[in-house]
Amino acid sequence: MPSPIHFHFDFISPYGYFASLRVESLAARHGRNVQWHPMLLGVAVLKVMGLKPLMDTPLKGNYVERDVLRYAREHDVRMQRHPRDPVMNPLPCARALAWVNKHQPGQAAAVTHALYGAYWGEAADLSTPASLAPVVGEAIAEAAGSEDAAALLRAEVDASLKAGIFGSPSLVIDGEPFWGVDKLEQAERWLARGGW
Repeated sequence: MPSPIHFHFDFISPYGYFASLRVESLAARHGRNVQWHPMLLGVAVLKVMGLKPLMDTPLKGNYVERDVLRYAREHDVRMQRHPRDPVMNPLPCARALAWVNKHQPGQAAAVTHALYGAYWGEAADLSTPASLAPVVGEAIAEAAGSEDAAALLRAEVDASLKAGIFGSPSLVIDGEPFWGVDKLEQAERWLARGGW
């Protein structure tokens, strides 16, 4: 089987949410599977790149708000959370997925969809490990609060930075990076042509 599509994202990213709903069908059309990688925009954008969050950036924040809502309407994506709503602490969700990647990898897609759907689709507060239980079950919620999950997430974040990942969503296909939900069409052409 061809190498997987590596999908890097932060649960606080609405664009990551949008891409998560399309990446599996993209992969399937080209005989590939998806590997789900949590990353942290707070580390990549704020600490490493020294930039402000998108919504706090003058002019850009207003555009992003319109763009996110426009995309959701165009693609009929359920969104109860507004881009200007307070941002949750992404660590519990990211740690849960990092733990699942290690201990229950076959559940990574389902866990990602459940967490994204609850956060963006239902506007659920998922800022503590306990708050994850109704979404992904007690075992994964409990694991999200463990030192094991914290260490696994640190390793995921370090690996994403080493791979040059700075934004959510990012796809890496055979070593070639594609950043942004708007690059899914280009990634499709890349896969169809075998690169260029």
